[in-house]
Amino acid sequence: AMYMIMFVLDDPDRLDEVLDAWEQAGTQGATIIESTGINRYRGRSLPMRYVFTTPRRQEEGHITLFAIVSSLEVAQACLEATETLVGDLNLPNNGVIAIWPLAIVKGVPAEEGGETDL
Repeated sequence: AMYMIMFVLDDPDRLDEVLDAWEQAGTQGATIIESTGINRYRGRSLPMRYVFTTPRRQEEGHITLFAIVSSLEVAQACLEATETLVGDLNLPNNGVIAIWPLAIVKGVPAEEGGETDL
C-alpha cells in the first residue's frame, strides 16, 4: 500500500531542510502549499491586531506539504526526520503531521524496482 503524508510546517524557514530530509528518507516528490490555520485567520479579522502589527506578524503562516510514499516504512522515516529537525510534534508551534493509507493512487510514477499495485 501507498501512504499520504500531510505535514503543516509551523516555521517556513525550515522548508528546504524538511524537503531534503524527506528526500533522504525516500520520498519521490512533494506538493507545497502556503496555508493558514483558522486561529491565525480569525486573528487577522480583529481590528486591534493591526494596531500592534510587526513585520514578523505580517509574515506568519504555514507551509503544508503533501507527499505520497511507497510504504509505511518511508512514511515513518519522514516522521522521524521531521521531528529531528523541528522538534517533538506533540509540543506547540512545531507543526502537525498526519499519515494515512491510500486506497487508490494514479499518476504517481513507480519507483525503480517497485510496484504500484495496491
